[in-house]
Amino acid sequence: MKILITGGAGFIGANFVFYMLKEHPDYDIVCLDALTYAGNLETLEPAMKNDRFKFVKGDVADREVVFKLFEEEGFNVVVNFAAESHVDRSIEDPGIFLKTNILGTQVLMDACNKYGIDRFHQVGTDEVYGDLPLDRPDLFFTETTPITASSPYSASKASADLLVMAYHRTYGLPVTISRCSNNYGPYQFPEKLIPLMIANALADKELPVYGEGLNVRDWLYVEDHCRAIDLILHEGKVGEVYNIGGHNEMKNIDIVKLICKYLDKPETLIKYVTDRKGHDLRYAIDPTKIHEELGWLPTTMFADGIKKTIDWYLDNQDWWKNIISGEYQEYYEKMYGNR
Repeated sequence: MKILITGGAGFIGANFVFYMLKEHPDYDIVCLDALTYAGNLETLEPAMKNDRFKFVKGDVADREVVFKLFEEEGFNVVVNFAAESHVDRSIEDPGIFLKTNILGTQVLMDACNKYGIDRFHQVGTDEVYGDLPLDRPDLFFTETTPITASSPYSASKASADLLVMAYHRTYGLPVTISRCSNNYGPYQFPEKLIPLMIANALADKELPVYGEGLNVRDWLYVEDHCRAIDLILHEGKVGEVYNIGGHNEMKNIDIVKLICKYLDKPETLIKYVTDRKGHDLRYAIDPTKIHEELGWLPTTMFADGIKKTIDWYLDNQDWWKNIISGEYQEYYEKMYGNR
């Protein structure tokens, strides 16, 4: 089996690379990543030592690069993590989100159609469903919840999902889609909530919290997410969408206070800032379908996962300090510049 993992130098993609190399010792894995600001080749350093892993620098929206790679490698499976994913950045500059998240997905599926594939898996997000009211804890996103995107980011991901299903119906492309809740864990880029709060707290900097911090997210430990995708690839039904949720709903402010407590930092570091435009109130996934059909349930409860995550950031400060300083962007040239 040869798998193409796009966006594998990002947070979830890299964790999936590690997971698949560990769980499937007979699989070969190729990672395609453009190494934009959120792609960090240093993250993949452990995988580089494995002779079953190969890294290729390239943009999923670059048809020439993608088609050449498909022709050379002969992939059986494609798992598409490649995406611009930060909502704030999508509000400032939507264009790159449309290019990578929509056109990049199209290029990948065109290559799958031309060269043949056993499965194309699109890694989506629960944000395509919009949001839920804070006063209705009985409501959850299911696979049949209407798509109601709130931001340019979620609109681009919703568009990609629709395109994937259109390629399945029109061309018979064997596809699956997963839509996950907020991930957390090792190697998350430090602009996201949890690593940002950890890094700032350790430096005794202000901890910026949108609005009153009452927005609720369903948190999923990244390894549980990787296990779910692995199950979908091997046992999921072609043409189906699977929601992957952690059953760990938390208010943003409670997470920030928990991090302060764990690091023994004062809550006076918390600074409430002007809320994000169109900020979604609550995300909550019902994972009944993937549980009943594939037997998946999250195994990491938030209380355990957040401790493991904070400890990882404490033990790997060079990794995220290189990102904050910008040095991580020089790593590719250092590794490959003279090759």
